[in-house]
Amino acid sequence: MMVKATFLEQVPLARNFLDLNDAGGNAIAAMLNDAQDRKFARAGWPKGKADADAPLAGYVLAMVFEKNSTRTRASFDIAMRQLGGSVMIIDSGTSQLGRGESIADTARVLSRMADVIMLRTDDHAKIEEMAHFAQVPVINGLTDRSHPCQIVADLLTIIEKGKALPGLELAWFGDGNNVLHSILEAAGLMKFNVRIATPAGYEPDQEFVNLARAGGARVLLTQDATEAAAGADVVITDTWISMGQENVGKKLEAMAPYQVTPALMALAKPDASFLHCLPAHIGEEVSAEVFESQQSAVFDEAENRIHAQKSILLWATGKL
Repeated sequence: MMVKATFLEQVPLARNFLDLNDAGGNAIAAMLNDAQDRKFARAGWPKGKADADAPLAGYVLAMVFEKNSTRTRASFDIAMRQLGGSVMIIDSGTSQLGRGESIADTARVLSRMADVIMLRTDDHAKIEEMAHFAQVPVINGLTDRSHPCQIVADLLTIIEKGKALPGLELAWFGDGNNVLHSILEAAGLMKFNVRIATPAGYEPDQEFVNLARAGGARVLLTQDATEAAAGADVVITDTWISMGQENVGKKLEAMAPYQVTPALMALAKPDASFLHCLPAHIGEEVSAEVFESQQSAVFDEAENRIHAQKSILLWATGKL
């Protein structure tokens, strides 16, 4: 039997988004511009209505969760609906991942059934393995090394508050964790400066400090919270205790001087914004007064996960 030759539509180049440097500064700027445009264009619409151009109509996003999630799960789901696509949700408790199936085999199977894979996991090596074996774009929904999707949403929120990124002074308080790593990566790409106030022994990985400085960012490492806060444009923190961490009491005691309080916010610029990726532990990393204040942009930040991730999805699928 003769097989007829057909002309197929060229498939766009698949791009992985494991860290911000996978995209680079120009692509992140394009994502931020696209996110602002799309958010503005659908103002007042129902949340589940597709954008006018529905650029990912027919596309399926496989969301794989090895760690619990609220904002990542909800925002990627709504992002795909607004882009015209759909999602499938897979977690280790109800899939073969929880019974020992390899990341490599999971990647190869999902590549046959979805157009994009988002993985939220612990060990960063797992997402690197997923990207190695997948034949579709892989997006980092969080690992113990970095959280790039969150930072694109943070940058979008900062811009919405009227701040330019080049030369911005961002002050971080608390644990030198995965969120801070991605902030440092963004600082080198987008040319803003980071003051890091954290207790001894809880600093970020030096690799990310070096990366930011190599990109031209000024990075201050200090154990003095007031030094970091003075004149800051943005004040940001995160939960001190991540899922599964041990020695909780010792860590809470070390972190206590770095709580974001009204007194600390008063040292920042009068129009400074407070950011937190959530969930927040009120009375630990941030006081109730700051969290509920007019300077707090945490719920704008949470919503912006949708708009940022729409543009990340478009970049990953070669449509941006």
